[in-house]
Amino acid sequence: MNDAEDVGDNILMPGVIDVHVHINEPGRTDWEGFDTATQAAAAGGVTTIVDMPLNSSPVTTSKKAFDEKLAATKNKLNVNVGFYGGSIPGNANELEGLIKAGVLGIKCFLTHSGIDEFPNVTEKDLDEAMPIIAKYNIPLLAHCEIDEPCQTELSKYPTSYHEYLLSRPRCWEDDAIALMIKLCRNYNCPVHIVHVSSAEALPLIEAAKKEGLPFTAETCAHYIYFNAEAIPDASCIYKCAPPIREKENNEQLKAALATGVLDFITTDHSPAPASIKEIETGNLQKAWGGIAGLQFLLPASWTALRENMALEKFIPLLTEHPAKFIKLDERKGKIAVGYDADLLVWDPGEKREIIADDILFRHKISPYIGEELFGTVQQAIVNGITVWQDNNIVNKNAGSIIRKT
Repeated sequence: MNDAEDVGDNILMPGVIDVHVHINEPGRTDWEGFDTATQAAAAGGVTTIVDMPLNSSPVTTSKKAFDEKLAATKNKLNVNVGFYGGSIPGNANELEGLIKAGVLGIKCFLTHSGIDEFPNVTEKDLDEAMPIIAKYNIPLLAHCEIDEPCQTELSKYPTSYHEYLLSRPRCWEDDAIALMIKLCRNYNCPVHIVHVSSAEALPLIEAAKKEGLPFTAETCAHYIYFNAEAIPDASCIYKCAPPIREKENNEQLKAALATGVLDFITTDHSPAPASIKEIETGNLQKAWGGIAGLQFLLPASWTALRENMALEKFIPLLTEHPAKFIKLDERKGKIAVGYDADLLVWDPGEKREIIADDILFRHKISPYIGEELFGTVQQAIVNGITVWQDNNIVNKNAGSIIRKT
C-alpha cells in the first residue's frame, strides 16, 4: 500500500483493538487457542487483542503461569497480543511479579467466574490487592456482579431466556459497580468495569468520572446489537453474564458510548464447544456463559450504531480509546508518523450475511451467524505485514507479544 488512493472508496483506519478476549491457551485449546483466535481477529480487522487470565490452565495468577502462557504463543500470533494477570483470594503476593513481567492489567471477579481455579474476590481481598495495583498505575478490571437473592424460576424452566434474565438482575451489577467506585476512591487505584450491561449503572459511572476518579468502563458489541425481546428460548448461543438485556436498556448503552460515559467497545469473546454450550439441550442454567464474537466486533458495533453515530465518532471507540486504556496510545490507535503499522481497509456501507463458513475461531458457534452486518474488511495489516486480504489469511505469525514497559 503506497498511498490512501490504493483503497479506493473504502476506509483506511487504524487496526481495531479488542481489550477483552478469552483465548483459553494453554490448557483449554479444545475451546480456542492463539492461532485460531488471532486468525479470526485479523479477519475482523482486529490487529491487537488482550487475553484474559482465567480460562487457560493454569490460570494466569502467578509469574510462573504467565511464563507458561507466553511459551504457548510461539508461532501462533497472527495479530498482536497482550495479557492480563488475575487477582484471586490469597494471591496478593503474586501481583507484583505479574506486573513486573508486563501484564497490562489485573482482572478480578466479584461473583463466581465459572472456572473453579479462578474464584471471586471479596472486599477484603481487594483491600490487599488494590494498593499493590495502584502503586504501578495499571487498571484493575472487575467483573461486576454480586450475588443477591432474586426471584426466578430458572431451575423450573431452564430453557427460558426470560427466567435467565431474571436470574442475573441489574441490581447485582449496579451494587458491584458502587462497591468498585468506593474502593477506587479509597485507594486511588485505576478501576475498569468490564462488559457493562445495566443502564441503571450509567449514572454511577458518570458521577465517578465527574468526581475525577481513575475510572473507566466498557460495553460489548452484543449488548448494543442484540436485545432480550428478540432472543428465543433454548438458544444458548446468546447466554452471557451479565445477560443481554431489553432494547430500552440497550439504547441507553448506545447513548453512553456517544457521551463518553462508556469508553469503548469489546467482544468479551468467550467460546466453548457445543457440548459445554448446551447447544443440543438448550439448557440456559447449565450452559457455559459466553458470546463467541471476536471476528465481528467492527461490523456488529457499526451496524448497531451507524444510524445515530458518525464514523468519525465511532472509529475511536475501537482504536484510540482502547489504546489509551492499555497505555499504548503513543504507538497504537492512530495513523501517524512513529505509530505501529497496524491498519485495516474496510467498506462501512457494504452489508453481508454472516455464515458459519466465514468463522475462523475454533468453533463455528455464534449468535452472529445469520445476521446481516454492515462493514466488510478487505485488508488487515499487522506490523506492516498484510495478514488478511481477499477473504483469506495471506501471511501468518505477523503479530507480536505486547508487555507493559
